[in-house]
Amino acid sequence: MSQQYVAAIDQGTTSSRCILFDRDGRIVSVDQREHRQIFPKPGWVEHDAQEIWTNVEAVVQESLQKSDITPDQIAAIGITNQRETTLLWDKETGKPVYNAIVWQDTRTDDIVRELGAEEGQDRFRARCGLPLATYFSGPKIRWLLDNVDGVRERAERGELLFGTMDTWLIWKLTGRHVTDVTNASRTMLMNLATLDWDTEILEAMGIPASLLPEIRSSSEVYGESTGYLAGTPVASALGDQHAALFGQTCFDPGDVKGTYGTGTFLVMNTGTEPVTSNNGLLTTLGYKIGDAPAVYALEGSIAVTGSLVQWLRDNLGLISTAPEIETLARTVEDNGGCYIVPAFSGLFAPHWDSDARGVIAGLTGYVTKGHIARAVLEASAWQTREVVDAMNADSQIDLTTLKVDGGMTADNLLMQILSDVLDAEVVRPMVAETTCLGAAYAAGLAVGYWPDIETLRANWHKAAEWNPKMEPEVRRREYHNWKKAVRRTLDWVEREDGE
Repeated sequence: MSQQYVAAIDQGTTSSRCILFDRDGRIVSVDQREHRQIFPKPGWVEHDAQEIWTNVEAVVQESLQKSDITPDQIAAIGITNQRETTLLWDKETGKPVYNAIVWQDTRTDDIVRELGAEEGQDRFRARCGLPLATYFSGPKIRWLLDNVDGVRERAERGELLFGTMDTWLIWKLTGRHVTDVTNASRTMLMNLATLDWDTEILEAMGIPASLLPEIRSSSEVYGESTGYLAGTPVASALGDQHAALFGQTCFDPGDVKGTYGTGTFLVMNTGTEPVTSNNGLLTTLGYKIGDAPAVYALEGSIAVTGSLVQWLRDNLGLISTAPEIETLARTVEDNGGCYIVPAFSGLFAPHWDSDARGVIAGLTGYVTKGHIARAVLEASAWQTREVVDAMNADSQIDLTTLKVDGGMTADNLLMQILSDVLDAEVVRPMVAETTCLGAAYAAGLAVGYWPDIETLRANWHKAAEWNPKMEPEVRRREYHNWKKAVRRTLDWVEREDGE
């Protein structure tokens, strides 16, 4: 029998790609295509779902042809995707009724306030684990029903289907209308306890149940592909951060992964019972493998980490390329008393203050551009520390190791600072593409390409590790100063009464 591979389709916010993996979890081939970002109004962000589908078809074919791999060599297809992005389409023609509304889109602000009413943003949190926010899919569905001509009537006649991008791709590939528990958990519409759609929330939001896909596990055969990979099982779906958790083999309660890109997402495996956060984190699904119990997670999202380095480059011109920040930061021993809190459009976890704005605090005549570069890197680390403290408090499990991935992890100084401020080991794996790897692993498990999760653990290899070197007293003092700087950012935007 010829060599077999697993194909992972990663449908992301800016591009779609396909990566082929072998049995050792190594990358064999990659192809990627960007799609347009559509901005009809300030705060509105849309994607053309048909364009995305065309790109997905192309990257699947190209990834095979680049390495002379034939379709019959693909054992399974796994899917990972940008979460919360919302699409409605006609179940007969397959034509979207409107562009996909992207997770970053804020047009549902009024709907969210209306739904909160007297009870506020925590109205549904006990049922779905999430605060009312423009981020999630439920309010976006409501907006489409209320604002696109004829859509509510067609939905109530049972003519339309809803999906996040995993559901759209599975439907295009197999004709099946399904999603997995991780993507369903980001809609605000799934009950965390039952892992089914919550009729009370649907009624409150005015969303017909007939729109919604069947909720399945993250690792099982949903159907067979048509088209170029005809007959190949489509066998996994995981939202991108959940896929990274799985790709990092965070299979035990207390395991945490951090993905460092434009922003940062930290996700902790909390085991088979959901943990309600009292400290500003989201309760979500980690993954569900076949008939095994679902694994839950706590998630903390940080809005600005890598984008702060871009700001230093593009807005201030202190560096000409992002990697230069490490060289510049190494020209000094410490931050010189300077702290940067990048609340460019508010603070995410654990503060959730949309009225915060960024500050540079502690400036004196002593501070140089090297100190500012160092403070930029430290901002990512201290923001991580705040989220990890919230995770430790919620889960009552103290972090000992953070598994990291994403573009910023190439900065070795940042990784050392991260270890220092967390007082924990920081580990970077050999395969940095953990999102795609997680989707591949889940699909391969479903078809027996990999026999069990112990095999996946054995595939995971450490590329580098960092251990804390900072003195406890220095860590305590610096964290105290960081928190003082954060307090300066809070409630910066002042609103008139009734605004």
